[in-house]
Amino acid sequence: MDSINHQMMGYDRAITMFSPDGRLLQVEYAKKTVKQGSTAIGMICSDGVLLVTDKRIVDPLIVTEAIEKIFQIDDHIGATASGIISDARVLIERAQIKAQQHQVTYDSPIDVLTIVKNICDLKQLCTQSGGLRPFGVSILVAGIDTDGPKLFETDPTGIFFQYYAVVIGEGEEEIEEILHKRYKPSISLQDGLKLCVEALKQVLDDKFNAERLDAAYIKTSDKRFAKVDKKELERVLKMSK
Repeated sequence: MDSINHQMMGYDRAITMFSPDGRLLQVEYAKKTVKQGSTAIGMICSDGVLLVTDKRIVDPLIVTEAIEKIFQIDDHIGATASGIISDARVLIERAQIKAQQHQVTYDSPIDVLTIVKNICDLKQLCTQSGGLRPFGVSILVAGIDTDGPKLFETDPTGIFFQYYAVVIGEGEEEIEEILHKRYKPSISLQDGLKLCVEALKQVLDDKFNAERLDAAYIKTSDKRFAKVDKKELERVLKMSK
């Protein structure tokens, strides 16, 4: 009832307008967009960091290999997203440029936190500027720094959190519960991939298949972003419960 009253009063018509109880309704709507997006999971493992996502194929005529849901920001940093993927692409292209500029200027790879803050600065700007709308996307940023693997979640408000394991998008609550029960920091990349696939399969049920699956990892040993090939994904899916 409260939300209906707020809308009738027009508190959701401008991003710069607070409702009487101190909420920015446009930002809250953007967060709801993320919850309806395709599922994405990030995980810190003993030997690196892992990203797994659901491509959510909506048409059998679509070329599945052409759908990009996991992006490379730098050799040692990757990202995935849930929500409006076109919004994510703009933010990630900005992050790619930032990483390149840092490499040219300082002759060293950029750290993951700097990339995350750069993305969140623009997201936050869009929560306080008239005529703009918030970015309707949450982005998981994963990478290897000098002191090991890092994983961050950024949400539409511009806030970010560092995680050991995190999920965004469809089925977030159910998969989060599975991660709470089964995730351990000592898990390997291979076992982590298996856990993520099993969680997606369990929550998305008969709607899920190998065509919808996408995964990438960065090993601590070589700090190189790499995609998991389709045959390996099919093998892991067959092995999953």
